[in-house]
Amino acid sequence: MTSVLDQLKQHTTIVADSGDFESRYCIFIYSINIFFNANICISLAISQYKPQDATTNPSLILAATQKPNYAHLIDSAIEYAKGKEGSIDEKVEWAMDKLLINFGVEILKIIPGRVSTEVDASLSFDKEATIEKAKRLIKLYKEVGIEKEKILIKIASTWEGIQAARQLEKEGIHCNLTLLFSFPQAVACAEAGVTLISPFVGRILDWYKKSTGKTFAAHEDPGVSSVARIYNYYKNYGYKTIVMGASFRNTGEIEELAGCDFLTISPALLHELQNDKKEIKRKLSPESAKAFSEPKVTFDEKTFRWEFNEDAMATEKLSEGIRNFAKDAVKLKSQLKNTLSN
Repeated sequence: MTSVLDQLKQHTTIVADSGDFESRYCIFIYSINIFFNANICISLAISQYKPQDATTNPSLILAATQKPNYAHLIDSAIEYAKGKEGSIDEKVEWAMDKLLINFGVEILKIIPGRVSTEVDASLSFDKEATIEKAKRLIKLYKEVGIEKEKILIKIASTWEGIQAARQLEKEGIHCNLTLLFSFPQAVACAEAGVTLISPFVGRILDWYKKSTGKTFAAHEDPGVSSVARIYNYYKNYGYKTIVMGASFRNTGEIEELAGCDFLTISPALLHELQNDKKEIKRKLSPESAKAFSEPKVTFDEKTFRWEFNEDAMATEKLSEGIRNFAKDAVKLKSQLKNTLSN
């Protein structure tokens, strides 16, 4: 019997959810949240898990920068920023952006697909600033010979973020909309024509467990149900936006979403799936989605904000996610500022 992981790969693009590029499991991707934790040969890890894409964010980069083997990436970003005109804070912004690109470049050396690079979470409610930052990141990649086709710009799924993504996609800049917890967010992203969304399964489960005190079996997991609904809706109405389930708490959630476009999975859960030999069934497919049709809806800004406001889980988890990403970005910038000032 083949492993559960291999069975999943027959229907789903697997994405590694991890951080530095020398992790013990260095898992696969078709959108890998790169955050590797040990020191095993990269080529061995790739041959085992065959990563395709990868994603980064300030929290993952912050953790990775604590390791001495990434010091050269920080040094390079600092030197780049020193060559720019402007105040110390402006130089910090250049250093931060260049550091994200440096990590992205290294990741692209070991994967065949795309890397997601995140726009600063503090810009989550500023459409124009998000667009400006996204274009700057694309330009920085271009300076080192990497074309925009290899990049996904990662943006929080606020109304402003979604509208920024709409404009960027029209200009050929592909986007990954993250921190997605609700159906209105997913519909708005599809209508905006974004390339990929990352609905957070585990964080939805966390909220419902805390608020109800209940334990949920995988088949009744509210995070699983949310992603399945989005997947079925997209397939029924012909949306091309990729659904990438993310933030899993256990392998049961993953197995219930077998057949989803992409699944991004942590090293520990990938390891479990690789060693599990039971047979699983495909749960999601364009064909089975037809049995779950629901009326097509659309959201302008007013209806989006109202419907989103009515979902306590989504509003709380989105705000929490933005705060946490922004907090880690501030820590990283503080480190860069101290180095630039010395």
